[in-house]
Amino acid sequence: MAEVFTWRPDKAAPATMTQRTRSAQFGSGYMQEAGDGLNTETQSWALTFTGDKARISAILAFLRAQQGYKAFIWSTPFDGPLYFKCRSYTPTPLGGTAWTLAATFEQTFQVS
Repeated sequence: MAEVFTWRPDKAAPATMTQRTRSAQFGSGYMQEAGDGLNTETQSWALTFTGDKARISAILAFLRAQQGYKAFIWSTPFDGPLYFKCRSYTPTPLGGTAWTLAATFEQTFQVS
């Protein structure tokens, strides 16, 4: 079973929803399109976490443990718990004990 990511991101969390389609262009200018596969929509979330060094270190330890290829569960604002992977993240010191961590969560699909 996948681990659950429980930390809340900062309020401004932009998402990119992408619809995967297939298309065929015909000589007469007619184009036919259809959804590609069972899971045609994928989500990518650009998240930021701000806090003291201990909080950011805990999030960083979780992401490092997933090694960029292990899926974990994170609850999105719209769809609830889904599977995600995080291949890149950037911790940045803000001064004193304050830190920020930027991470991109990319949706993945698991076989039940």
